[in-house]
Amino acid sequence: MAVAAMIDLGADPQELTDVLDSLDTEEFVVSVSKVLKSGIEACDFDVNLLIDNHDHDMEYLHGGSVAHVPHGHTGLHDVERIIDASSASDDAKELAMRIFDIVAEAEGRVHGKTKEEVHFHEVGALDSIIDILSFAVCFRSLGIDSVIVTGLTDGRGTVRCAHGVIPVPVPAVLEIICEHELPLTISDVFGELVTPTGAAIAAAIRTEGELPTSFRVISVGIGAGKRDYEAPGVLRAMIIEDGAGEDTVCCLQANIDDCTGEMMADAASRIMEAGAKDVVFSPIYMKKGRPGYRIEVMCSPEDAGMFSDMLFAETTTIGVRRSYVHRTILDRRIETFDTSFGPIKAKVCRTAEGERAYPEYESVASATQGLPFADAYRLASEEINRQL
Repeated sequence: MAVAAMIDLGADPQELTDVLDSLDTEEFVVSVSKVLKSGIEACDFDVNLLIDNHDHDMEYLHGGSVAHVPHGHTGLHDVERIIDASSASDDAKELAMRIFDIVAEAEGRVHGKTKEEVHFHEVGALDSIIDILSFAVCFRSLGIDSVIVTGLTDGRGTVRCAHGVIPVPVPAVLEIICEHELPLTISDVFGELVTPTGAAIAAAIRTEGELPTSFRVISVGIGAGKRDYEAPGVLRAMIIEDGAGEDTVCCLQANIDDCTGEMMADAASRIMEAGAKDVVFSPIYMKKGRPGYRIEVMCSPEDAGMFSDMLFAETTTIGVRRSYVHRTILDRRIETFDTSFGPIKAKVCRTAEGERAYPEYESVASATQGLPFADAYRLASEEINRQL
């Protein structure tokens, strides 16, 4: 479903075909088509194996008559070897392994093993390797830099796995949503609506948990599922642009006078990588005339607890203040422009007077062509804004 949603959003199908053709096996065939699910046209990504694994046999899945089903037993190192041998880009390989790593850690906690000791069953099968690698390739081809996952919705009842018939949500899903703080809602639908692989994908790509107050929808992707439940069997993804408007953010503050500059810089880097909206330092004088710093972290209200814990873990502070503020934000988007320096990414903001662009630092720094950064930035900015 996730792969199909990415293809429907505009992922490059030829790039995906090239990567799958590079895998050292001919035991599968994939197809992409349009289907109707609950009256909704959706994209269908189908992995056809030579061996039926009963993944879409509803009677079997929910505890009906048992047939012998061969299960592949694949370790994390085996998965990494297969993915690494593919022609996928390095960032797609990294994302695919991050998804598998999340599943391995969850399965390890469930079974009391390390992730290296875990032998996958369903998620180690060839079709799951293809699914996860395909998702990573398609997602990276879209050039998405932030992902909002507001929460997951699972069903009720039981489902069959390699260990027997177990309740929904299955243990690995619960471990993933617990470890990665994914909000969960339980619906009245009988069936498994969230698989460990699906939860791991959400955990791996999620950078934010709340939609902006207003936004513009650029495109919509609908991915079709194979199982038939009372709920529509589709996954919907949208590419959006923030709309100018107001929202509420949490501001975390801490005063620190006994932390080295290296520790502060590393803490800021880790906090930003974890999805904070901004991190800033201000020099201050504290009690007894000590020079120190005030660190401020801006984040979504639902992430305030996580970032407070990070401040305690990454710095020497013993107290964090929390306040909630309203902010006005401009409509913005990230766009790539052709310039004399090559492709340059820029943040384009829309105001009442029109649009203006700000080249991204990393994009300019990697393409200065020997010029001082300030000169390259000025020239790239002039070229980009002329194009606007």
